[in-house]
Amino acid sequence: MTGSAEHPFSAAIKPLADAMGAELVPPGEARGDDVVLSWQGAEVVAVRLPHLADSLDHILADLERRHGKALSELERKEKQTVVRILEERGAFSVRHGVETVASALGVSRFTVYNYLNRENAAKDGRQSTA
Repeated sequence: MTGSAEHPFSAAIKPLADAMGAELVPPGEARGDDVVLSWQGAEVVAVRLPHLADSLDHILADLERRHGKALSELERKEKQTVVRILEERGAFSVRHGVETVASALGVSRFTVYNYLNRENAAKDGRQSTA
């Protein structure tokens, strides 16, 4: 949904929709699983959420844009941070999530599991000292 007649509410939620990989469509074009949003009692926009399988690819692409380079070019510490962010966002609950992330980072699955284990050990250490 772009154009000069775009509703201010649609413009306000566009960055959120983009970050999620969602598409904004006119309410009249909404399908059964789209989320129609209203403003002051009038339907303004429908949000078409991405398929779960596409979400991980979108998140990885967003992380590349934020870092300004391919994730495989990041330093080890940056890759560990990326894995932490992805874990927080549920990336590893998606089928083949570890493999997809490992490929994007240019590391092995074993390395991704090591990053995850290191992060979980650090969380456990913080919790037990509190």
